[in-house]
Amino acid sequence: MKSRNVLLSRRRKSQAGLSLMETMVALGMLLVVASGVVGLAAMAVSTTETQGHLAARTAEYAQDKMEQLLALKFCDGGTNGTSGTDTTQFPAVVGSGTGLAGCSDMVNGVPQAGGGLSVTAPTTGYVDYLDASGNLVASTANWEYIRVWQITVPTVPAGVTHLKQISVLAQARKAVGSNNGLLPQSTAVALKTFPF
Repeated sequence: MKSRNVLLSRRRKSQAGLSLMETMVALGMLLVVASGVVGLAAMAVSTTETQGHLAARTAEYAQDKMEQLLALKFCDGGTNGTSGTDTTQFPAVVGSGTGLAGCSDMVNGVPQAGGGLSVTAPTTGYVDYLDASGNLVASTANWEYIRVWQITVPTVPAGVTHLKQISVLAQARKAVGSNNGLLPQSTAVALKTFPF
């Protein structure tokens, strides 16, 4: 009976717990895995901010400007450079801006082109700046988003006349993290016909 008690006693001692060395090895392995996950988490946060939040905002702001421009009359902007609606402010002011670039013949609706899609050298009258909340700002120093737009007269099939293509590009001023220098941007394109 005594030998049986000794055997049970030895078995219990061998299962008494982890040694300090085993605990240190396990913690070391956990630290290596956790450090890899932290780098991945940081990259995920910056990608989500840039591609999720900032890119979604640029799409929203491009669409807002497109809706404002589509609400204008086809020949808004007058004839041969006379003033049209100023859409660089909100609410838009009639008679002090570029509008939809106007028409060379107001009666027949012969369209004119104007503006441009360059965010580095925007065309005057075809650009506006927004703060982080999407509100128009007067100063170019305090902007977070830029919107530029262009009115073109597309080449169309025979029999189709009186057509303008409106393109709006919105771009964020900066991105979060490393994305090869590309800034989040969105472009909206629509067609407008005469006399609407």
